Amino acid sequence: MNTMTLWHLSGWEFAALAFAALLVGFSKTAVSGANTVSLAIFAAVLPARASTGVLLPVLIAGDVLAVLTYRRHAHWPTLWRLFPAVAVGVVAGTLFLMWADDGIVRTSIGAILLLMAGVTVWRRRTAETPRAPEAVTTRAGRLKARSYGVLGGFTTMVANAGGPVMSLYLLSAGFRKLGFLGTSAFFFLIVNVSKVPFSVGLGLIDGHSLLLDAALAVFVVPGALFGKWAVHRINQRLFEQLVIAATIVGGAQLLLR
Repeated sequence: MNTMTLWHLSGWEFAALAFAALLVGFSKTAVSGANTVSLAIFAAVLPARASTGVLLPVLIAGDVLAVLTYRRHAHWPTLWRLFPAVAVGVVAGTLFLMWADDGIVRTSIGAILLLMAGVTVWRRRTAETPRAPEAVTTRAGRLKARSYGVLGGFTTMVANAGGPVMSLYLLSAGFRKLGFLGTSAFFFLIVNVSKVPFSVGLGLIDGHSLLLDAALAVFVVPGALFGKWAVHRINQRLFEQLVIAATIVGGAQLLLR
């Protein structure tokens, strides 16, 4: 029995998941947060609750490639500041998943996608007005880091959708492109790996899901390589507009399903 038969996937459905995996690789090395489109595809093709467990190892594969590409540009003081708050958010997300059924998870993912699309639109508009980065050593800076950390931990545990939250935080903290990519690469590798025991305990990751992951991980590599090539060439403004539109459509589809 092959992977497609095991998951009752048609050729078009597997192709959609393969494209989503390729987009994961691209987002990890070029446009962070673009994998919200992958999240919508996975949740549309697979049962919503199970999709979070299947997507997680694919994201980890992309994280490894991103770390190998941008490891010299990470800002560790920022990472250490975020991790305690993120842990609180991950635990809260785990407790939520313990009682939420597939319908609630699907609705939650749709709502999170629409929220993240709104956050991204707000980020792009405010980014047009230059302002001094907020010092993370101030009380306001620490409160901001904790707030984003908890929200990022919760959204990444429930829907693997912490990317836009962390993108907004890192950009507002004044990170430039390479520092942004390096810091987010280590952040998501560590956070996503730490989520694995929780996902296994919830039954979201098992032998069947890992078999599908093995087939999809192959597509992450060309996406990451293309992202590395395109990061200095891509028209990011247009791409973000397309990502926002696709995210809104995906979120609305899940809410109306």
